[in-house]
Amino acid sequence: MTDNVSELSSTRTPPDRFATLSFEREAAASVSVLWQAWTATAARKVWAAPKPEVTVEFLEADLKVGGREISLCKVDGQPDIKCEVGWLELRPALRSVHYEVISSAGTTQSAALVTADFSGTGERSTLAVTVQLSSLAENMEDGYRQGFDAGLGNLAGVAERTMVIERVVKAPRDIVWGAWVNPETLPQWWGPEGFSCRTTRIDLRTGGEWVFDMIGPDGTVYPNHHRYVEVRPEDGLDYTLLWGENGPKHADAWIAFEDLGDATRITLGMVMNTAEEFQQAKGFGAIELGQQTLAKLERFIASR
Repeated sequence: MTDNVSELSSTRTPPDRFATLSFEREAAASVSVLWQAWTATAARKVWAAPKPEVTVEFLEADLKVGGREISLCKVDGQPDIKCEVGWLELRPALRSVHYEVISSAGTTQSAALVTADFSGTGERSTLAVTVQLSSLAENMEDGYRQGFDAGLGNLAGVAERTMVIERVVKAPRDIVWGAWVNPETLPQWWGPEGFSCRTTRIDLRTGGEWVFDMIGPDGTVYPNHHRYVEVRPEDGLDYTLLWGENGPKHADAWIAFEDLGDATRITLGMVMNTAEEFQQAKGFGAIELGQQTLAKLERFIASR
């Protein structure tokens, strides 16, 4: 990871409550992966907390122009800080614009317009963020500077251990969604070529889980446990991957379904626990195996 966070400018106008802050961060990841790490709720949950003692709880998340995200920053012994984000522009891998309003104990503390510009080639990318800040209840400039500095540092680290797999399936979104969240059909197609699934229990809804074994072509058994954090009908789902039933966490993952009329774009993203796990997964061909899984889904749908 190239660790070159820089605050490019900070300008103020009286009465010392307005500021424009600019930041830049480079990451050893493609610009499309960095975009997913910036926008996907499952990834934002991983990097959003600026300090270890801060817990961020997402109450609402709707990633679309006009959509809203609401989260609470929690620190023991202190009032919760509420952050409301409204998405104004989303141009994948190019630019996002959102407003955010910060409040605590019923008092609005600040409002800001945040513009994020993405660029890059190959496995290198850059994110440039401009924050136009208006402090209301108190001067929030220092807090914003520290928060964005830490958050963007976390983001780059997350992007560098994020795997993204995309495929356009030639079927309407409701059909694709139905094949994915049906407990009878999901085990029939899940897994790379030559793999089969043996389910212990399955409950495909928010708070549910899927405990199962993947069985390789040579008979090797790979225990899996998916815990579903949020299931959003036809839009997507967020879940946690564990190494076997109640085992160590392997990754935070999400799946998004984009309606293309007679086709559906599927985006499968995973933030691996560590950079080492990411490199191991990439080394044994996880991206190619993921594409095989989505190809099996498409064939399964076509056969019905």
